[in-house]
Amino acid sequence: MIKLQHGLACGAAAVLMAGSLVGCAPLLVGGVVVGGSMLMTDRRTTGAQIEDESIESKAKTRVHALATLGQISITSYNRTALVTGQVPGENEKAQVTRAVSGVENLRTVVNELAVGPNASLSSRSNDAVVLTKVKASMVDAKDLQANTFKVVVDRGVVYLMGRVTEREATRGTNLSRSVPGVQKVVRVFEILTEEELAALGTSHAPAAPAASAPVAAPAAAASAVQ
Repeated sequence: MIKLQHGLACGAAAVLMAGSLVGCAPLLVGGVVVGGSMLMTDRRTTGAQIEDESIESKAKTRVHALATLGQISITSYNRTALVTGQVPGENEKAQVTRAVSGVENLRTVVNELAVGPNASLSSRSNDAVVLTKVKASMVDAKDLQANTFKVVVDRGVVYLMGRVTEREATRGTNLSRSVPGVQKVVRVFEILTEEELAALGTSHAPAAPAASAPVAAPAAAASAVQ
């Protein structure tokens, strides 16, 4: 039976509530935390947030049906599905890709599954600690909105998702790389220009330094940073 691990940080420190952690209830789409007073910003539309929840649920159902031994986590952001964890072989990895790709309204699958034995309990515990520290470093940063980053950690590898500018992507990557225990950072971003960010009307981030705007590009593949 597949063991789907969704949201390693559900039992982590309260500081993580400042971020947008998948699987850590109670969250309500549209930027409100259920049962709390904290307002959150999200650069996805309300419809996209609902769609991402649906994609994750449907993808997990499809992967469960494979009855493949492994630890598999699926995180969807703006209809891009990040698949992390471990499977026994390349054949199982390909099967998972095909299963997740069949989910309705999904735009892109980024399969970062490792082929090998399941991660140990100590490894998963370490990932939870790393996740806490990465999120805390973003909360502490005065020039970032931590809520705009979705962070996944698997065996010391930090995966960063979100709709961010190149400036924010670089800053978030550098902060993550500085955290002890991080092996590498993999960027799964949708890059926005500063003009596109301003047009969203939902961000209160500090103004960017004057520079030429990068070209916008969807997150079609993962980009690793050592």
